[in-house]
Amino acid sequence: MPPTSSNAVATTRAVHTPHHGESDLAQRTRRTDFTRLTAPAVLAPPRSTPPLDAPAADVLRIVSDSRTPVFVTVHANGRIRYGYWRPVDSATGRGGCYVALPTGVCEELRSCGRITWGEPVNDPSKTTYRVRPARTPARAGREEGSAA
Repeated sequence: MPPTSSNAVATTRAVHTPHHGESDLAQRTRRTDFTRLTAPAVLAPPRSTPPLDAPAADVLRIVSDSRTPVFVTVHANGRIRYGYWRPVDSATGRGGCYVALPTGVCEELRSCGRITWGEPVNDPSKTTYRVRPARTPARAGREEGSAA
């Protein structure tokens, strides 16, 4: 004989005991899916990219400085060169020259998605792009453009 609807509801309800009163690990594990948790995910927020070493951090700092436009030049023979103009420092009298950035470090930042190239400017023997830091996606819970 099939159970009535009131009996069916009563038999499908789970009995829940408070967490603070439980001492049995198996009972707590049954309620929580620990297979998806890992120690780094619990201790720190997830990272989409690895931490930067000192040269990469310096390059990213220079690229992120809006007062220092950084460019990459791709020559017709395939040679790539990253660099920026260093203005004269009035205190030391140094500067007033182009400074090259390490190509290997810059290419690694580009492959990791930390920097991007802008629109190309074509010359007969080379193409130049503006280098900018990559935009990071807005955090969850915040809409782009909101101040709060």
